[in-house]
Parts: sequence; structure tokens; C-alpha cells
Amino acid sequence: VQLQASGGGLVQAGGSLRLSCAVSVSGRTFSRIFMGWFRQAPGKDREFVASVTPSGGTTPYADSVKGRFTVARDNDESTLSLQMNSLRPEDTAVYYCAGLRSQSTRTSDVEYWGQGTLVTVSS
Repeated sequence: VQLQASGGGLVQAGGSLRLSCAVSVSGRTFSRIFMGWFRQAPGKDREFVASVTPSGGTTPYADSVKGRFTVARDNDESTLSLQMNSLRPEDTAVYYCAGLRSQSTRTSDVEYWGQGTLVTVSS
């Protein structure tokens, strides 16, 4: 399984960005994989942001992004997205799409990592 994230960039506080993740699967069915987004800010541990069940149902978001970010997937296109609104400087991080073994917020439950895309929010 290969994950290719895109859509990062520089945005002012209060702005929006949409991240995308294209997933290539071999021997697996994308529609059976739990998917999620994690992020890692400079000098900090990688942390959970949001996840989505194989059928497209969402699970609780990280408190820090709740009400501002929306995760979605398209099983026909094998893609994952993260719509980020009302961005704050503290959202600055490298964002990673991830394939999870189960519904989880733990990095130890990630089976597949994308390469990351940098989001920088200026104040």
C-alpha cells in the first residue's frame, strides 16, 4: 500500500486548506482499510488528528481540531481528504495520511504511512 499526500502549503491564520491523499493498494481493498490523518509539529511527537471508518463514518476528532477540520474518503477513487478551516498557527505541522489496523488514535496502530505534507499557518 502506498499513500501520497498533497495539498500542504502556507496560509494565513483563519484561512483554509484541503489535504488529499491518494492511496494505491496491492492485494488489499481500500474500502476495507481504516484511514486517518496525523500531524507532527516541530519538536513534538506525532499526534492523531482524525480518522474515518472503511465505510466512511467518522470517529471522534482530536479536541484541538474539532469543529474546524473534516475528514472524508472516496472509496471509488481510493482517496482520503482533510478539509481544514479556521487554521491557527498551532496547526503548523507536517500532516501524514495513514492506514490503520483498526479504529484507533495511536501511532502504534498505523500500518501504512504517507510521506507527509507541510502545512504552515502564519499569524
